Amino acid sequence: MFLKKDSILSVPGGKMAVPKRRKSKSKVRTKRAHQAIGTPNLVPCSNCRSFILPHKVCPVCGFYKGKLELAPKIKESKSEE
Repeated sequence: MFLKKDSILSVPGGKMAVPKRRKSKSKVRTKRAHQAIGTPNLVPCSNCRSFILPHKVCPVCGFYKGKLELAPKIKESKSEE
């Protein structure tokens, strides 16, 4: 029998680890109980007081640590064309 190098059976001994028993729903769900995504840690911007992620430039006013880093984006309205 010829085996490729990337074959599953090419591991030493020719056998892979396989679980003996099926995991029950409660065991799986208990394990997954800690995988929930938490709420983001938001802090108020020092300039405009809108909530932003810490250590990031404010998308509303463009300030970071009290300095203007990015010019804020101004939405143009479709008034007279």
